[in-house]
Amino acid sequence: MKAKDLAAALGLEVIQPIGDDKEVSAGYTSDLLSDVMANAKEENVLITIQAHINTMAVAAHTGSGAVIICNSRPIGDDMKEAAAKEEIALFKTEKNQFTISHLVYSLLNKEQ
Repeated sequence: MKAKDLAAALGLEVIQPIGDDKEVSAGYTSDLLSDVMANAKEENVLITIQAHINTMAVAAHTGSGAVIICNSRPIGDDMKEAAAKEEIALFKTEKNQFTISHLVYSLLNKEQ
């Protein structure tokens, strides 16, 4: 599924759309960036509350298709710029990680 279609289906706020045509096939939820680096896979959508520039570096390193920031965390311009530079779509939601993880899992597994 394209990141933009996932975002639309979940009602996510689009923070930075460049790269929203990338495929996402699974999700990875973590707030510990070293865990994300060790375990996230290509085409994962990263689900986290870590709303800073380092999150985008890790997302790029792992080949993540998109990033969803949960709990309405504020997102700085440096993170938006890094997302655009890395061509990784950046979305935001007021929902928590547990809820979004469930919704992403349910939606992506309907596709299979």
